[in-house]
Amino acid sequence: MRAWAIGCECPCTANRSLSDGGAPAAHTAPASDGCGGPWPVRNLLDRRRVVPIVSEIEFGLDTFGGVTNDAEGKPLPHPRVIRDLVDDAVVADQVGLDFFGVGEHHRPDFAVSSPEMVLAAIASRTQRIRLGSAVTVLSSDDPVRVFERFATLDAVSAGRAEIVAGRGSFIESFPLFGYDLRDYEVLFEEKLALLAALLKEQPVTWEGTTRAPLTDQRVFPTTAGGLKAWVGVGGSPESVVRTARHGFGLFLAIIGGPPARFAPYIDLFERAQDELGVARRPVAVHSPGLVADTDEQARAIVHDGWLAMRERMGRERGWPPPSPGDFEREIETGSLYVGSPETVAKKIAATLGVLKVERFDFKYDQPVQHADQLRSITLYGEKVVPMVKDLLARRAPGDRVVTTTRGRASPDLSVACETGIAFV
Repeated sequence: MRAWAIGCECPCTANRSLSDGGAPAAHTAPASDGCGGPWPVRNLLDRRRVVPIVSEIEFGLDTFGGVTNDAEGKPLPHPRVIRDLVDDAVVADQVGLDFFGVGEHHRPDFAVSSPEMVLAAIASRTQRIRLGSAVTVLSSDDPVRVFERFATLDAVSAGRAEIVAGRGSFIESFPLFGYDLRDYEVLFEEKLALLAALLKEQPVTWEGTTRAPLTDQRVFPTTAGGLKAWVGVGGSPESVVRTARHGFGLFLAIIGGPPARFAPYIDLFERAQDELGVARRPVAVHSPGLVADTDEQARAIVHDGWLAMRERMGRERGWPPPSPGDFEREIETGSLYVGSPETVAKKIAATLGVLKVERFDFKYDQPVQHADQLRSITLYGEKVVPMVKDLLARRAPGDRVVTTTRGRASPDLSVACETGIAFV
């Protein structure tokens, strides 16, 4: 078996929200980097890197259906949260965004356990925006049913459905649906292989240990043009290579630490596809944030909910409590996109300068009031995205981004823009 020597081998739980790679672990992380494991990823970035900018980049939104609060700070009931989420997607379509993703969870702080049902409701009220999961927890689902549900969504949405498959960052679905966590690895490996076969929409013969075998089996409904499919990956080289081997797009969850440390995973994905002799697939990234009219307003809206969520997740996963300055550090140098339209646009443009991706998804749901989320979506679509496109368009045709340590622009380059990106 080929050993892919790249990246941090630790399944860092700082990057587990949209994840495939590695079993959940109680792993701590220093505030500055978001990962306490070995740092070959950082070492690979401690040299000059040349990153071509993708000419056409899509901009999307992701939500886990996080429970929002009323004016008094009390959680809203799940039915209200789900209806509000559908309204969010309608606004996203109206402001011209490219994709809307809905996550699957089975716990009280997230309202959505069946993304496809919510996405079907959204399809009936939208015209153009593409619709997908973020993620579908494939390990505790049946790939045949996953294909059938998304093929049906593709039909009712007139070809707009996408699958983002992953293991998820929580384990509640395993006991809920009768799966043993000791089978964590084999469940995902076998089911991803079966889903890859089903996506070809040809008769499938398959045998494994996690479900009944199939012999020359067709699965329906068929689609008009095939389903676009990705694997959500949180930071494991093995997961990147598996995604390449099965022919899925790579969807990177970057929820902590400097985004540039994920550049080697994109390099690995491209090399793996080439060496495996498979077609190149797209790469997307997903990071959280909120846009408000000013930086101060955005930080004030997000701070208390972010802190409470970090403390709650820390208790569940064995993380240390947040340190003073963690929130500000994630905004300023990490992967939390909170601020005014100008601030968030510059930060996204900087990320797109160091990561070669075809889509940037903004995880907009925060434990705040729904009105703040709606305002964030509107500002993201109407102001942030046009600003990002303008910043990236300032380069001359054929320009490339040159970065050095942890994605910072090299100080000896002669041309730099205010985002911290240097074009040559």
